[in-house]
Amino acid sequence: MIEKLVHINRVSKTVKGGKRFGFAALVVVGDGKGRVGFGHGKAREVPEAITKATASAKKKMVRVPLKEGRTLHHDGKGRFGAGKVNVRTAPPGTGIIAGGPMRAVFESLGVADVVTKSVGTSNPYNMIRATFDALTDQTSPKSVAQRRGKKVADLLGRGGATQAEAEAEAAAIAE
Repeated sequence: MIEKLVHINRVSKTVKGGKRFGFAALVVVGDGKGRVGFGHGKAREVPEAITKATASAKKKMVRVPLKEGRTLHHDGKGRFGAGKVNVRTAPPGTGIIAGGPMRAVFESLGVADVVTKSVGTSNPYNMIRATFDALTDQTSPKSVAQRRGKKVADLLGRGGATQAEAEAEAAAIAE
């Protein structure tokens, strides 16, 4: 498991004797093979908050289909509150071009090549939720073909590709 601490926030509660300080932690957890989750934990001490956030992230993991195990199948947009993100597939060798919280998500997910843009907010909580919104919309050609009752080669044989090329690409995706 890959655990990445994204953000720690010190919060205070005013009580009769003064202020009580607590900590809120935001953690992203992934297996590096297409599963990722995020969690939020609050406690009086930092390590305890991180432990709670990690446990929460492991419970809320989602599977994302990856193309060739290195990038996304198609471009996507995600939105949560004022946070909007655009995620795009990228050719091999591009690397992870993403800022702050989004980078942690893609590193934990096991994506090697992706280009992203965050628009609207820099709040890490909303950025991560918007990123997950974009990732949950990702579909693989295999799942689309299964849903439509067709072969993967039938879906990929469009756009001027020959039947042989489409079948070769379908065989590569089915592996």
